[in-house]
Amino acid sequence: MAWMAWTWPTAIFFMVIAGLLITFTVLAIKFPETPRTGILRIETTRGDRLFITLLGSAFINLAWLGLIGPETQPRALAACLVYAAAVFRWV
Repeated sequence: MAWMAWTWPTAIFFMVIAGLLITFTVLAIKFPETPRTGILRIETTRGDRLFITLLGSAFINLAWLGLIGPETQPRALAACLVYAAAVFRWV
């Protein structure tokens, strides 16, 4: 496995994703929901909104790295958290 750069930030990233998937699975079992229609005018569930959030956050971070650079990457995390709150509220 020498070809893969397993660092603590990489491990934490995958642990957070796994934790989110487990949490949302438990929520779906304990509290079933009906899809709702938001600003995009499509029916979404919690899982759909999580996927949209993760995908958008990836693009926010890539754009931040490409346009601004890695020096202020924690600010990109803050932008992703604001984006996530907006997706779960209005999408």
